[in-house]
Amino acid sequence: MMALQYFLAVMEKHKPCIVMVIIQFIYTGMSLFSKAAIAEGMKPSIFVAYRQALATLALAPFAIFFESQKSHPLSLNVLCKLFLVSLCGVTLCLNLYYAGMNYTSATFATAMTNNIPIMVFIMAVCLRIESLSITQWHGMAKVLGAVICLSGAMVITFYKGPALYSEHGKEASHNSSRTYTKEEWIKGSLLMLGSNLTWAIWLIMQASILKQYPAKLRLTTLQCCFSCVISTAYSAAVERNISSWKLGWDINLLSVAYCGIVVTGLSYWLQVWVVDKRGPVFTSIFSPIALLLTAIFSAMIFKETLHWVFWGLFF
Repeated sequence: MMALQYFLAVMEKHKPCIVMVIIQFIYTGMSLFSKAAIAEGMKPSIFVAYRQALATLALAPFAIFFESQKSHPLSLNVLCKLFLVSLCGVTLCLNLYYAGMNYTSATFATAMTNNIPIMVFIMAVCLRIESLSITQWHGMAKVLGAVICLSGAMVITFYKGPALYSEHGKEASHNSSRTYTKEEWIKGSLLMLGSNLTWAIWLIMQASILKQYPAKLRLTTLQCCFSCVISTAYSAAVERNISSWKLGWDINLLSVAYCGIVVTGLSYWLQVWVVDKRGPVFTSIFSPIALLLTAIFSAMIFKETLHWVFWGLFF
């Protein structure tokens, strides 16, 4: 009995860490499913529109049921902030991410998310959300970590080392793996960097909005709803072919359902909760977990080749 109580106490104490690890597993699935859907020919903008629509439908009943009795007035100021954060941190972020995935692999897309902690850290220091003292060892460690993170981003963008292993059965895996040109790689990298930047802004803005509007479920639902409207309008403008909007009982539908309900619906709400508990910098430092998981599963599922870099592995 004492052991159970101790275990529950430890779980309660480290709940934000546990939640963030779960989120990284969810994001691994997002990278794999979305890459599969886009590889099948689904347009990125339409994917985002469907994803946000499903997320809104999934979250709305819970927001109404659990937070209908809470008195949180939705002022015009908060509404405008929600619209801006939905436009920048959700709609723009996702469209850039999926557009970049056209030119890179799922592993590379996940690797680029390691830029988010440094972006969030720099913004947090500039906005005085995070303290930094370069005269103390922990301050110097933060700066060193930022430099290493930025250097790693530059390396994986412009350099790809030799293959980790020989490609046996290359003909068998030819249809499962695509080779990208250097120009495509750099273009995809820039799109991913733009996506990372907008996501970092989203994380920073959550802390500010939560102080004014602490109803987390309703907050997430409203962001999904705004993003759905914006994404649908954008998709309708750029994709005039009606057949592009059709969904069948295939990987496209499964990917949209997973990314909409599980990723946007569940993980966004969990992430907002962690930001409220521990802040945006803490929330962003768990990204490398998803990279490791995505690299392993991409090599197994998509037959992607892992490559050496100076200090580790990269696809």
